[in-house]
Amino acid sequence: MTYDIHSSSMKKYHIITFGCQANIADSERIENKLKSFGYAKAEQEEADLIVMNGCSVRQSAIDRLYSKVKQFSGQAGKKIILAGCVLEYDKKKLRDMVDDVWSPNEYFDFEPAYSSSFSAYVPIITGCNNFCSYCAVPYTRGRERSRSADEIVAEVKRLVKSGRKEIWLLGQNVNSYRDSGKNSSDKALAAADNIINFPKLIKMVNDIPGDFKIHFMSSHPKDFSDELIGTIAHCGKVPREIHLAVQSGDDEILEKMNRNYTVEHFKNLVVKIREAMPAAKISTDVIVGFPGETEKQFQNTVKLFKEIKFEKAYIGKYSPRPGTLAAKMRDNVPPEEKKRRWEIINKIANGK
Repeated sequence: MTYDIHSSSMKKYHIITFGCQANIADSERIENKLKSFGYAKAEQEEADLIVMNGCSVRQSAIDRLYSKVKQFSGQAGKKIILAGCVLEYDKKKLRDMVDDVWSPNEYFDFEPAYSSSFSAYVPIITGCNNFCSYCAVPYTRGRERSRSADEIVAEVKRLVKSGRKEIWLLGQNVNSYRDSGKNSSDKALAAADNIINFPKLIKMVNDIPGDFKIHFMSSHPKDFSDELIGTIAHCGKVPREIHLAVQSGDDEILEKMNRNYTVEHFKNLVVKIREAMPAAKISTDVIVGFPGETEKQFQNTVKLFKEIKFEKAYIGKYSPRPGTLAAKMRDNVPPEEKKRRWEIINKIANGK
């Protein structure tokens, strides 16, 4: 089924967003596109068009998405569009209940309707080439694609001029950002055919005049370079808040996750960050109950958390994502054991 938003007489929309900041940023772009077609924002009860910006990264988010789609499906006078980071497996289950399906790549380049006057999300790269064995993102957003540095800098300048105090540079892996510079307005840069990587982009944004802070997420430990550490240390607009997803404190589990670094590499990285920025606050993500994770391997994660002393941790209980490599592994850690491990890490990392 295809729903033509251009010719529709229905002009009230409501967007329901699931998932991370990248999906929130996508919803802002979808919203502005709908407004350009004459749609007006409305509460979900009054809306003719419901956009479900979904997320297949975690089962809990998919369960909530299913529930919402079922709630509105078949209601007279309502059309449903499914958007976001949704696996093909989940799209097939929902396709007969929605009127259209949009890919995240369809609105990456749209102008956004910013939802906050204080902060703004600025996507700099979409997609991912890492293929961590548990992760759905490469299958929902595709391979990496970077926006031009000129485009990003121009957007940030507009945001700062309009009074935004916080700029969030977003990507599934911001460290992978690359712009060849060939089309840069900086003639010297274009002539040199110099690659603008993430550290250089950070400096370009930091050099924009104005009173604002620069945040970014997410970073992959394998790509967190010495150049990036030095750049952050010397850019006054970048808070000393670093989010590094460790995911596990055991080398065998990290290898099964296809993370491409070791625990020792991660610990050395933390040492480098803290040497360059003694006041740095480091947060992380971790998955407990990955297929085959033994008690000993889990205790290695406990040991790492006690040693690193993260400022905060976002803890996930493993759930298989259809189509990923890990989904072919036996999910042999019982739910009650995943819950126990979650509680142990949460107490260490978050003091709860």
